[in-house]
Amino acid sequence: MASMAILTKSRSLLKALYPHHHSLKSITTFPFLSQEPQLAEPPLPFPPPTPEPPQAADTTTTTPLPPNPASGSPLYNENWRTTTTDTATQSLIPLGFLHQATSRIQALSQTLDIQSIKNLFADWMTSQRWADMKQLFEFWIRALDKSGKPNKPDASLYNHYLRANLMLGAPAGELLDLVAQMESFAIVPNTASFNLVLKAMHEAKEVQAADKLLERMIQTGVENKESLPDYESYDLVVGMMLKADQIDAALKYIDLTLKSGYMMSMKVFTECVGVCVRKGRLDTLVSVIERCKKMDENKALCPPWRLCNYIAEVAIQADNSELSYYALEFMAKWIARGEIARPAVMISVDEGLVVSALGSAGRTYSSKLLDGSWAILKRSLRQKKIPNPESFLGKISAYASLGNLQKAFTTLHEFEAAYGSTEEAEDLFSPFTSLFPLVVACSKKGFATLDSVYYQLENLSQGDPPYKSVPALNCIILGCANIWDVDRAYQTFSSITANFGLSPDIHSYNALIYAFGKTKRESAVEVFDHFTSLGVTPNAMTYALLVDAHLIERDPKAALSVIDEMVSAGFVPTKETLQKVRRRCIRQMDYESDDKVESLARKFGIRIGTQNRRDMLFNLEYSIDY
Repeated sequence: MASMAILTKSRSLLKALYPHHHSLKSITTFPFLSQEPQLAEPPLPFPPPTPEPPQAADTTTTTPLPPNPASGSPLYNENWRTTTTDTATQSLIPLGFLHQATSRIQALSQTLDIQSIKNLFADWMTSQRWADMKQLFEFWIRALDKSGKPNKPDASLYNHYLRANLMLGAPAGELLDLVAQMESFAIVPNTASFNLVLKAMHEAKEVQAADKLLERMIQTGVENKESLPDYESYDLVVGMMLKADQIDAALKYIDLTLKSGYMMSMKVFTECVGVCVRKGRLDTLVSVIERCKKMDENKALCPPWRLCNYIAEVAIQADNSELSYYALEFMAKWIARGEIARPAVMISVDEGLVVSALGSAGRTYSSKLLDGSWAILKRSLRQKKIPNPESFLGKISAYASLGNLQKAFTTLHEFEAAYGSTEEAEDLFSPFTSLFPLVVACSKKGFATLDSVYYQLENLSQGDPPYKSVPALNCIILGCANIWDVDRAYQTFSSITANFGLSPDIHSYNALIYAFGKTKRESAVEVFDHFTSLGVTPNAMTYALLVDAHLIERDPKAALSVIDEMVSAGFVPTKETLQKVRRRCIRQMDYESDDKVESLARKFGIRIGTQNRRDMLFNLEYSIDY
């Protein structure tokens, strides 16, 4: 702004000093508008006419409008509506300057040898002078060297020329023609030459052409090792095929990539994982991951954290234990990376996902997935929190499914140490619900398994430190009841106090009632009267087991009396219990009791529904008998 003020003042000063010099021009700070020189007009063949006398001067002066853009003025490139452009008139750079630059490059091409032009291209690549590279190469191959022979490029220099064409937006077909012209220079195309063509095909999404070119590289690579595909070749083609959902063709080239010992890029690996999961090719994905883990180059491959969670969810729903384990392993890698980062990023796995993985491990009998799930859960909690009860129960159920009762009872011991003294302990350690998988595992092979487990518990009770567990003994009692062995059930119940020095809880009495209720209703009632006299409070399961005992003896009225006691104690009968009583009432033709069941169902808002199909079978059997 200071320079502008000086120039303005100097112009006014010049006018004051030289008032009669009208042709005086001052320095301007505005950019010069370049104009092309125009030819002088030819002289007239005869003298011009005499000028007319001057008329009265018009006091108003008008400024003419600029030319109409649609009138075909050269200033507006003939017509502003046309889509074609004339670079000669539209360019802001004078034509002389362009010709001068071309002449300079042409002169430069005559002074460079092959090594000098390579060094120059290396410099120009950093500044992205692709057009100059293309032009210089074309001038250079037409020039002569010092010995008077035409310049001859090698494969490396020609690849610079191909790259310049690629960066200038040349299509894949044009690049293929340029590769074919390499034979005229006695140059054999190498892998880098074909990779530049593959990049152009990748940009244009020409999947089939890329597939054919890669096949050609593989075939010609048998004779010429320099044209064999490398990791970049496979990476480009596999990425195109995965995006086009051509999974089988992509997996073929992935297999060739791994067989050749090349490293798979993280982008292609992530796309492969995502496509296989979306298309349900879980076993194929497992094989790819296993092969990558066997190679040192691909051991570090790991999908993003969100994709790892998605893989785990899909694999667990499909009960694919191998893929579930690999998904958790990927998540463990992310946890380890976060811990060593600075600042540290504490990542944790969702515990609900781990519980689902434990359930899948039990269904698929996979000890590998079971151990991996528990390990990553402990890693996520970082010894700052104990696992939730669902996690312990999932682990117990998984070990019970695997038949590993020793680890199952060890986990039960940890579960008792963590939640044995809480208010929810009564529901958490019930052999009828949460610990029922352990009961089934104990009674799977009959009394042999039950006796083996009992003797192991008896030995552990005498160890240092001793391990005594009422929930574990309750599982044995209920297991004995499942195989209809009332004597073993009663002996195990008695040993709780006699051998282990413990007091039976409500689940112990319920298991004994369940054992007696199958054969001796009176004994089941006596057990109930006994523990109520001791001050033990029955729960809803107790009343449900007594109802079942009366129904086995075909006494619906006694069952309804137990339900009345159950309601008086503050419990609500379940829909299953009311359906059992109603079924027995219909078969005994006790319609009065049936009406009472209906009133109870309406009272508690339970929709029992009809038993038409069961009634039809019962009536059919009744009519056959009579």
